[in-house]
Amino acid sequence: MSLQEGLDTLLVVSLVAALAPLVAGLLLRLRVAQVVLLILGGILVGPDVLGWGDPDSIELISNVGLGFLFLLAGYELELELFRQRPGRLAIYGWLVTVGAALTVTGVLAATGFVKAFVPVAIGLTTTALGTLLPILRDNDMLGGRFGSCILAAGAVGEFLPIVAITIFLGASGSFVGLLSLLAMGALAGLFTIAPRLARHPRLARILAEGEHATSQTTLRWTVFLLFALLVVAEDFGLDVVLGAFLAGVVLRRWAPLDVHALEEKLDAIGYGFFIPVFFVSSGMSLDLDAIAEAPERMLVFFLLLLVVRGLPALVLYRQDLPFVQRLQMTLLTATALPLLVALSQIGVSTGDMRPENAAALVGAGVLSVMVYPGLALALNRRVAPGRDGEPEPQAQSSAAEDRAERTL
Repeated sequence: MSLQEGLDTLLVVSLVAALAPLVAGLLLRLRVAQVVLLILGGILVGPDVLGWGDPDSIELISNVGLGFLFLLAGYELELELFRQRPGRLAIYGWLVTVGAALTVTGVLAATGFVKAFVPVAIGLTTTALGTLLPILRDNDMLGGRFGSCILAAGAVGEFLPIVAITIFLGASGSFVGLLSLLAMGALAGLFTIAPRLARHPRLARILAEGEHATSQTTLRWTVFLLFALLVVAEDFGLDVVLGAFLAGVVLRRWAPLDVHALEEKLDAIGYGFFIPVFFVSSGMSLDLDAIAEAPERMLVFFLLLLVVRGLPALVLYRQDLPFVQRLQMTLLTATALPLLVALSQIGVSTGDMRPENAAALVGAGVLSVMVYPGLALALNRRVAPGRDGEPEPQAQSSAAEDRAERTL
């Protein structure tokens, strides 16, 4: 790919990204999430429709956007949640989903509907927390009990499928994949002690003086952390989203100096440029011809995401959340996309997954992002104080206030 092709595609992608919030504002009554508009915009300008851009020419930038998406998802995760009820429920829910996914996928394989048993089964257990975060944050849904439950369920629905991909789909075999995963976790743990170096008075002064200057010291070290773990994950034969997610978890434990300023900078660089590129590129890469040849495959996967991944929330959270919020949990946990893209690529490259099933799986993920969060937001508008389905008062606090409370 030439530099000119990449620049032309970036120009089109940046236009789609710039128009998305304007269109979302005009369609305010429809509660259309910007993520949906970015994907739809990518489909429109992609090779299968207008042909204004080539996703292959911006693949590197798109992968960095995927990295930032998982970095911010890992950063939002509070590890303390897994010592509490929301974390335990999230793990129980995922294990129930695994059992259902294995059963359903086994039936589909027996009927000849799917060939790739493992990638499809893992795909049905995923939740796109990174994709949901901007939607949840924009609608003040990260606070209170509901916020804790969805963050824990989303984190489990991203991290544990990544672990499953590493162990069962790694190119080097399950045992080597497990060792690589342990080594990656150990390296991430070593990064958590890095801030102790900053306790040296001179280093601390240099970092503090450059934090808001042209040197942007803390932001540069954060970006280094992200790329270091991305490169290590790639070298270990692991999925790069694992490295990005761990980078976010590590960053939360040692975010230096002015943490609020760093969060604003990460939001600016991530949501301002790299993450929109990933979503638009995902829309551009969607194989519309393969989906059009067998649309029922996409619809089957789309419904299975809701049944297998979403429905357990209706039962598991019956003592913790009112019915409306359990419906929201069902819809939100059934939302998947980034890991479905990775799984389809792995399945096609190994020859285990038919191209039409890979396209249908990714298409189902795109459709889930377009439909399920919108329905959850529509339910959110029905909530009224003192009624069943009402989020707790603290759930109405803004994301910024919630972050401030956690930092104090």
